[in-house]
Amino acid sequence: MLAAGAARRFGSPKQRLLLEPVLARVREARSIAQVVVVAGAHELETDAAVVRCADWALGPGASLRCGLATVAPEIEAAVVVLADGPRLAPAAIDRLAEAWRSGSGGLLAAAYGGERGHPVLIERSLWQTVPDEGARALPVDLIPCDDLGAPGDIDYLGDLPSGPERLSERDA
Repeated sequence: MLAAGAARRFGSPKQRLLLEPVLARVREARSIAQVVVVAGAHELETDAAVVRCADWALGPGASLRCGLATVAPEIEAAVVVLADGPRLAPAAIDRLAEAWRSGSGGLLAAAYGGERGHPVLIERSLWQTVPDEGARALPVDLIPCDDLGAPGDIDYLGDLPSGPERLSERDA
């Protein structure tokens, strides 16, 4: 899970608010064997394994490489999620893993309305090819996840879910 950014647009460390709700969704996925949270600009407290990336300011790719470097050697592919996607569907993670196991490609991304989104799956053979700007710079095979709903993208305080979708007290 990438959670290293400065959150300047949000105005405070949004990771501290969103990390646990997103982690709970990641942990619901059947295909996850290890969870690594990549921190950078802000200290994070969680029961998940946290790796601090000193190079986080170089870009999301630098943070991703820091996290991938800590993944257990027997893991053949990693699913990358963002800490600011509170509506992440655990089934999207599982769908990418199933597609990868079926030979759909080494770099897969969930697609919503035909547009590339998250999560992203990257097989181990490609980990060293991730540029500083991140996996977004690499070509992917899209896996339709329209039926699951997009994970969301919280960049500003006003982007936080409200009403029935809002983060519960338990999640925050």
